Amino acid sequence: MRLVGRTSVIGALDEALADCAAGGSRAVLVEGAAGCGRSALADTVAERAAAADALVLSAVATVAEQQIPWGVLRQLVHRTPGFRLPDGGTGSGSGTGSGSGAIGNSDGEPSRVEDLREFCDRVCELGLDRPVLLCVDDVQHADAESLRHLQYLVRHARRSRVLVVLTGSPHPPSQDPLFTTELMRQPHFRRIRLSPLSRTETARFLELDGCDGLTSDEAHRISGGNPLLLRALTAEYADTAEGTAGDAHGEGTHGEATFPAPGGPFAQAVVACVHRAGPVTTAVARTVALLGDHASPARAARTAELTDAAASQGLAALRAAGLLDGVRFRHPAVRDAVLEEAGPAARGGLLRQAARVLHEDGVPAPAVAKLLLAAASEDVVPAEDAATAGEPWDADVDVEVLREAAEDSLARGEARPATRLLELALETGTDDQVRAALRIRLAQITSRFDPAAAERRVDTLLEAVRSGRPAAEHEQPLAGLLLAQGRVSDATELILGTGADQAGASPLDTMVDTAPGAAERLLRSARLTDATLAPLAQAVTSLLCSEQPDLAVRWSRKLLDEADRCRAPGWSAVFGTLHAEALLRLGDLRGAHTRATAALAALPAQGHGTFVCAPTAVVVRACTEMGQYTEASRLTGRQLPRRQLMSLHGLAYLRARGLHHLALHQPHAALADFLEVGRLMESWGVDRPAFLPWRTDAARALLCLGEDHRAEQLALRQLAMSDARRPHVRGLALRMRALAGDAQQRPTVLAQAIDELHRSGDRVETARAMADLGRTLQADGSSSKGCVMIRSAWQLAKDTSAAPLCQEILPDAPLVTAPVTAPARAESRPGRAGKAGAGTDKDRPGTSAARLSGSEQRVATLAAQGLTNREISARLFLTVSTVEQHLTRVYRKLRITSRGDLPLDLQRADGAPVRA
Repeated sequence: MRLVGRTSVIGALDEALADCAAGGSRAVLVEGAAGCGRSALADTVAERAAAADALVLSAVATVAEQQIPWGVLRQLVHRTPGFRLPDGGTGSGSGTGSGSGAIGNSDGEPSRVEDLREFCDRVCELGLDRPVLLCVDDVQHADAESLRHLQYLVRHARRSRVLVVLTGSPHPPSQDPLFTTELMRQPHFRRIRLSPLSRTETARFLELDGCDGLTSDEAHRISGGNPLLLRALTAEYADTAEGTAGDAHGEGTHGEATFPAPGGPFAQAVVACVHRAGPVTTAVARTVALLGDHASPARAARTAELTDAAASQGLAALRAAGLLDGVRFRHPAVRDAVLEEAGPAARGGLLRQAARVLHEDGVPAPAVAKLLLAAASEDVVPAEDAATAGEPWDADVDVEVLREAAEDSLARGEARPATRLLELALETGTDDQVRAALRIRLAQITSRFDPAAAERRVDTLLEAVRSGRPAAEHEQPLAGLLLAQGRVSDATELILGTGADQAGASPLDTMVDTAPGAAERLLRSARLTDATLAPLAQAVTSLLCSEQPDLAVRWSRKLLDEADRCRAPGWSAVFGTLHAEALLRLGDLRGAHTRATAALAALPAQGHGTFVCAPTAVVVRACTEMGQYTEASRLTGRQLPRRQLMSLHGLAYLRARGLHHLALHQPHAALADFLEVGRLMESWGVDRPAFLPWRTDAARALLCLGEDHRAEQLALRQLAMSDARRPHVRGLALRMRALAGDAQQRPTVLAQAIDELHRSGDRVETARAMADLGRTLQADGSSSKGCVMIRSAWQLAKDTSAAPLCQEILPDAPLVTAPVTAPARAESRPGRAGKAGAGTDKDRPGTSAARLSGSEQRVATLAAQGLTNREISARLFLTVSTVEQHLTRVYRKLRITSRGDLPLDLQRADGAPVRA
C-alpha cells in the first residue's frame, strides 16, 4: 500500500524490528487521528516482519468486543500452538496447542500473576526460534485483561526477541492512560505521532495516484491532508472524470455534478472518520456543523451537553483528522456529510438545543430563528420528547425570536422568508391574543407578494373577530387590511361594531371626502410599510376622486417605484393599478392599459382573490375605449365567483364589463351590470358617485334602449347628491341630463357639461360631450360652429387613442391605430385612402398634400379647433393681421374657402404631423 509522508515512521519501525532481531525487546505506540493511516502502518510493519522471517501475531480491537475479556489476546494467539485460552466465561476451557497452563481462569475473573507470567514466558519461548511481532491495531478499544497481559509482556520481556507494536488514538476514547503511562516508563518504548499530510506530501500523493485534474491545493483544502479522505477524494474525482468523458461521447447527460457529491465516496469516508473517533467526537462534530459560524468550544459543549474538557478533546480529534480548521469545517462537503449522517431525530433535537444556546448568548434573532426553522423542517417528535433535546424551551421565547427575525427579514425586503418564520411562530405559540397578532401580521406581509393569499388569511381573522375571540385592539389593523382589499362592507361593519365611528360614516366616505391637501400631507410624511399600505392607497384614491386627479398620477407612480424597490410585487400591483386608474381618468388609454397589464403580471397566476378585479377592470375599460374588443371580451367572458365581486374591486370590474357590453351594443346586459353595482353600493352604505358613477352609466344604457325619462331621472338624482359638487361627477350627470331632457336646453346644458368635464381632466368624456354639442349645433342650424366642435372633439378623441369614439364622431375619417405596447402616448396621423378612379390627395380640395410652413401650420391647427383670429393671435403672440395673412395662404394652398373646411390631418413642409 502507498504510504506517502510516512518514511520516517516506517524507518523507526524498521529500526525497532532490527533491534528485536538482534536480541532486544522493543515496544512502539503509533498514535494518530482517524483516517491518518494507523491501520496501514500496522499492516506494513506486519508484512515487513513476515518478510524478515519473524512470527507475526496480530489483532484488531473493536468497540463491540471491548467488554469481552481476553478478546484481543485470543485474536493474537488463536493460531499459535502452546497457548490455552479461556472460554470467555462459560466455565469450561478449550485448548489450543500443548501448553501447560491456561491464560486467566475460566470464570472470567481478573488474571492472576501466574497467568500473566505464563503468557509472557510462552511469548519469550517463541522468540528463541525467531523474532516475534505482536501487533494490535486500535488498541484504545482493547479489553482490560488483554491490556494487562500486553503491559506485563512489555515490562518483563526486555531481553527477548519480542517487538510489540500498538496503534491507537491520542484522543478520547484513547487507551487506558495508566497503560500508556506504564509503557512510557520502559526504556525500550517509543511513542510516534502521525500528522495529516502537508501540501507537498499531498501533491506527491496525487502524482503517485495519477490524478492530474485535481490540484494539490484544492485536494488539501478539501481533505485537510487526511490520507483516508484524500484517497476517497481522488477515487471520486476519477469516477466523476470518467462520467464527464462518457457524457462527452454521448453516453449520458448528467449535467455538472457537485464535487464532492453528497453521499459519495468522500462523504462516506468523512462519516467513517467521525465514527472511528468515538461518540464524543461524533457529538461535537454534529454540534459544530449545526452552529456554523457561531461555533465555539463552549457552545459546542453546551449544545452537545458535554463538559468543556470533553468538547475540547473532541475538537482536537477533529482537527487532528484534518476535518476542522479551528472550529470551522474545512469544506462544506464535510459539514454536509456530518449533518446527513446524524439523521432527522438527532438533528432536530440538536438544532433546538443549539438555538437555545445561541439565544442565551445574545446572538441576533435571525441566526437563532434559522435553527428553529431547520428543526421544524426535520419533522420529528417535539423537542421536549426527544432524548437529545435537553430541557424544554419556553414557547414564548420561540415566538419572540421568530417575530424579531421576521421583521429583520422584512427590513431586507425578504417577505416570503418572513412569512415562514411567522407561520412557525403561529404553530409554536399558545396565547390566543399573540396568535391573533401573528395572523394579522402574516396577512399584512403576505399582501406584499400575494394579495389573494392575504385575503384568505383575513377571512380567518374576520371569522375570529365575529366569534369574539381576539381582543379589540386587533380590529383596527384588520379594518385597514379589509379596506386595502376593497372589502369596504366588512370594514364598515367592523368599525361601526367597535364604536370607532358612531356617526355612521363609512370608510369610503372618509376616503372620498379627504381634501387633496390632507391627502398630500400624508403622502409626503409616510413611508411605505405594511402598516401604511392601506392609508397611502386611500390617500391616492382620495386624489383620484378629487378635482386634481393629476396629483394621483404623480403620487401613485412614486409609490409604485417605492414598492418595486421593496421587492413587493403585491404592493406594486396595488399602486400600479392606482396609477393605471389615474391615467385612465385623464384619458391616457395606452398608458392605463400598459400599467394595468403590468399590475396583473405582478400577481401570482393561481390567485383568485378580489383584488385581481381592479387591474382587470382598468384593462377592460382601456381596451374598450381603444377598440381592442377581443382582449376585453376575453377578460369579461370568464365567469367570476360571486365572492370576488363583493368588494370595491369587484364593483369596478362589473362597471367595466357593463361599459364593454355597451360598446358592443348590448344595452340590456350593460344595464344589468350597472344596476347591480348600484344595488350593492346602496346596500353597503357606500353610494358615492365620486368613486363609481353608476347612475350615469345606467343612464347611457337606458338612452340606448329609448328610455329617456328613466335616464333623465338617474342623471337628476346624481346631480342632487353631495358629490355633484365635483366637476367629474357633475359633468357626467349634465351630459346625460342634456341628452335625455329638454332639447331646447340641450346646447346650454352640454356646454356646462363640457366645462365641468374639461375641469375634471377627463379627455375622453370631454370629447364625447363636445361631439354631442357639435351634433346638437348642426341640428339647430349652426352648421359651421357644429363642424368646428365636432372636429375638435375628433382631435381630442384621437389624442387619447379612443378609436371607436373617433369613428363615432367622424365615421368617414379613417384612423390608423397601433398595438398597445408602451405606456407613453404615441400619436398616429390619420391618412386619406384614395379610391379607384378618384385621383390622388393632391387633386382633391381640402387635403394636406400641399405642405404648410411651421407658422401656417400652427395658425391653421388652432383655427381648425375653433379659435377666433384674435384668440389665435393671443395664443401665438402674433398680430391679428398676421393671422389673417397666414390663413389666406393656407386657404390657397389647400384650395378651400373657409376655416370650416380645414382638414384634421395638417402637415408641415417637413412632413411632420400637426400638433395642437
